Amino acid sequence: MFWLIVTILAYFFLAVAAFGDKFLLTGGGISNPKVYTFYVGILSLFVIIFIPFGFFLPNFRQIVLSFFVGTIFILGLYLYYSAVKEFEVSRIVPAVGGIIPILTFFFMYVFSWGEAVFSIKETISFSLLVFGSILIVIEKSKNIFGKPFLFSLAAAFYFSLYFVLAKLIYDSLTFINGFIWIRLGSFFVALMFLFFKEVREKIFIKNEILKLKTTGLFIGNQIIGGSGTILQNWAVSLAPVVYIAFINALQGIQYVFLLIFTIFFSLKFPQILKEGFSKEIIFQKIIAILLIGGGLILLTIKNV
Repeated sequence: MFWLIVTILAYFFLAVAAFGDKFLLTGGGISNPKVYTFYVGILSLFVIIFIPFGFFLPNFRQIVLSFFVGTIFILGLYLYYSAVKEFEVSRIVPAVGGIIPILTFFFMYVFSWGEAVFSIKETISFSLLVFGSILIVIEKSKNIFGKPFLFSLAAAFYFSLYFVLAKLIYDSLTFINGFIWIRLGSFFVALMFLFFKEVREKIFIKNEILKLKTTGLFIGNQIIGGSGTILQNWAVSLAPVVYIAFINALQGIQYVFLLIFTIFFSLKFPQILKEGFSKEIIFQKIIAILLIGGGLILLTIKNV
């Protein structure tokens, strides 16, 4: 049950970070998703601060798998940041959040050789959480199966595969050590973005981030996002394998926070974030949140 509390707290931090990402990618000066992914990946090196708390050298196969998982995470981040830059953050985050649980359940079922299955009550709870997240995305005036959906689907594929494989690593290496090795893999993969000419130009010639007055915002946002990521991964390590898909399905809770932030910034700071809300859209989102809440309550009752 503790993993559920950790998950909810994680999504609060990730919701805050999602808004910081949107600002930095559209109005904060870091307009290239490759550059943004590079900086985020480089900051993975700060995982070394956890070395005194449980680091040890695993076998070669475990190191390779950890680095592979770190690579998957970076690829997912790049696709996610590309989507956030091009489309509305309040559509991309729920879209990714709605697809990830389904793909996670698929990967979870495959890697467990069909042993990880839901009970009837868990199936209902999972369905409510997923349908609630999907309902948030659907808008009559917009085609959800266009580029936003394709970007979301691609990012969700990598993220869902990441969570399932990360669970395998945490079970064999412990959470702290597994997290360290995965993030070291992300760090080395992020360095490969320097092979892109536009990334090298913006970093070494234009010094893009160093000129920003929002450097403090970038660092602060990464601390918040990093905290959410650590909590999310901790929840993955704590939960039984059958509940990994639930952790991703619970991302709908992140939208509750995102909706509040979106309304606030749209009204107070329209130059930063412009998103319209008709009465029909608000009603639809309330229904979606009620579905998510119902799924959460059912899941909580199941685990009491």
